[in-house]
Amino acid sequence: MNLELGRPTDRKPPFRYSAVTRVWFSDTDAQGVVYYGRYLPYFDFARVEYHRHLGLVGLGVGAQEFVMRASNVSYEAPARFDDLLEVFIRTRRIGRSSVVQDLRAYRVEDDLLMCTAEQTVVLIDVATRQPLAVPEDFRRAIAAFEGPELDAGLSPPPPG
Repeated sequence: MNLELGRPTDRKPPFRYSAVTRVWFSDTDAQGVVYYGRYLPYFDFARVEYHRHLGLVGLGVGAQEFVMRASNVSYEAPARFDDLLEVFIRTRRIGRSSVVQDLRAYRVEDDLLMCTAEQTVVLIDVATRQPLAVPEDFRRAIAAFEGPELDAGLSPPPPG
């Protein structure tokens, strides 16, 4: 069964895809808010669903894999236990061996921006740990979905 837990969307341009997740009790800290490190798994979840939607799950697994090169995260508001979060993701740029993605998490109840991130992954040869060129089929699938905003140097809208 190939159950997709995200969906294409036009609610937050230039984002074209989102996935919904829930804040579990184990995601919260002693203050009752989402522990800052828990946003990374939410972003990973959205990335996997985005790749699933594009038929790219499994690409870059085995002899070559995408690894996290950089993650710049900004925290805007505290999410709490049982909040539903809609996580938007888009690919902004594909370089020779790297992919830059923007992510935004909003609380579903009031559409409040909770957290933002810019993440860069690099495709590497697992044995040598050296960068590899991003495959053309990956580039084509992303370009077909993202359209003209891909590699156009456009930044997502400011938070808020």
